This record gives sequence, structure tokens and C-alpha cells, in this order.
Amino acid sequence: MNRNSLSTTLLKPTVSDYLSCLQVVMVNTTLPANIGSAARAMHTMGLSRLTVVDPKHPIDETSVSHAAGGSDVLADAKITPTLEVAISDCQLVFAASSRSRHLPRPVVTPTQAAKIMLDFIDKQSAIDQKTATDSQANRDSNKPNIAILFGREDRGLTNEELAYADYHIQIDANPDYPVLNVASAVQVIASFIFAYAQTHVNTVDKDINIATNNDSHHDRKDINNLNTVVPPTLNLHTRQQWDEPAITQQQLQQLTGRTTELMVQRGLADADHLKSLPARLSRLGSRVQLDQKEYQLLSALIAKLLKG
Repeated sequence: MNRNSLSTTLLKPTVSDYLSCLQVVMVNTTLPANIGSAARAMHTMGLSRLTVVDPKHPIDETSVSHAAGGSDVLADAKITPTLEVAISDCQLVFAASSRSRHLPRPVVTPTQAAKIMLDFIDKQSAIDQKTATDSQANRDSNKPNIAILFGREDRGLTNEELAYADYHIQIDANPDYPVLNVASAVQVIASFIFAYAQTHVNTVDKDINIATNNDSHHDRKDINNLNTVVPPTLNLHTRQQWDEPAITQQQLQQLTGRTTELMVQRGLADADHLKSLPARLSRLGSRVQLDQKEYQLLSALIAKLLKG
């Protein structure tokens, strides 16, 4: 890829570029019709990646009839046996939750969630494009991967499932009954993401035009700086600088497991009474926001200590 084509890729993101990095994950659904309704809601808001975890009933004709124009989303849906499999290669995970749970993660509104998602995509994409090749397949495989979890119709997500998320999304609603049908929740959150993505892309384009008029010869550092578009709307710790890709959810859970193993070995934890230790370690990992090099360093250190 020549410099001009690389610059075009970096400087002209579209709404679809952002939305293609997001996947909706429905956990243990009861009604096949809700899967179809969620697919329709996704298609309306430009989302195309749907994963269904261990549904109680398979996708059927009622799913198709409720999907309407979203039949392609439904046809391409992935079915996985566990949530761990569904999000194993995700670097960032959000969970829709109508109430606080044990060991809660940071709670954000749909708009705040959209901003965190798109800023993360900008930063991760900038890293990947530094080493971009002519292979479209390679570029697609390195795209950021973000999951949004939605729970069961009757009781939402369990504490264990919520613990996989880096952030919890709560939709403003009637405090006396803040519960939405799962497909409706998908529709609401997706609509906020779509609206924010349009604004985000327009802001990026405006910054690009200004930068291009001021200096037509950008170096890569200048190009990457364009990814910071709007100051954070929420006072949360989010990593501002990345020089390596973020770790996946699978790697975070592996690190949590190995750290727990080390603490048990060194007498710092009781293997039969771990209580919330793994969940706290997982939350710590989410807060730290490790990259691949940091993950390798910690993994090597833990492996050495376990052998010692």
C-alpha cells in the first residue's frame, strides 16, 4: 500500500467502518422471536454482527418473520455454546444492565458508551495501520473487536456474566420499572451508537480538512493525533496512548486465572474459598487496560514465579 492510499484509509473513516467493529451478543435467550427483533433493530442502526450464546430455543421461522429487513443479520448470526467463546477475541466488552450488581463495573449512558467505543477504535486502528499491508484480509483480521452483551428476557445477565464487562450501560428509564425488552434495549443502545458515530465521523472529517489545508504533508504522528476528536464526557480512567494492541478478553481471563493460581501457591489465597478474588482481579485488569507487550511481561513473570 502506498502512502496516499494508507492516508486515505486513516483519514476517511465511515460510519460503517466503526459499526463493523461492534458485535451484539445475546445470552441464553428464551424466545426466538426476540432474536429476530434484535436483528431487525441492528440492521436499522447499521450493525451487522450478531452472536447468540446458548439459546434455549434455536433460530426458527418466528425469528425470520420478526427480523423483516434484518434477515441477512439473522442469517449470518453466530451461535456459541458459552459467553467465554463469544467474547474470547474481544478487546473491550460492554454489558447492558438495568441495575447495579455485586462488584459493579463503571456505569455509563449509551452516549458515553458510544464515545468510549469509537475513541478506542480510533486508537487501536491507528496502531494496526502503522504496520498495514496490502492484504485486505490482514487488515480485517486486525480490526478492533468490541462486544455489547444483552441478557435473558426474564432476569438479564448474571453477576458472573456482568463481571466480563469493562463497562455497564444503563438506559435512562422510569425508576419504578427501568426494564426493557431485550430487543428494545438493543434498539435503544444501537440508535445512540449510530447517532454518535455520525457526529464523530463528521468531526473527524472537519479536522482532516483543517489539517490538510494547513499542511498537506502529514507524517504518521500527525495523522495519529487526529484520532483524538472530543474531550471525554465522563470522568473515567481510559487509556489515552496506545503503542501496542489491547489484550483480548480471553487473555485477560487467562491472566486472571494464572494470577489466582500464583496467589494460591504462595499462600495468599485459599483455593477452596476464593470468593470474589477472580472477579476482583478481572476488574483490576479491565481498569489497567493492558496491551499485548504488558500482557507478555506479566505472563512471563507469573510463569517464572510459579516454577520457583
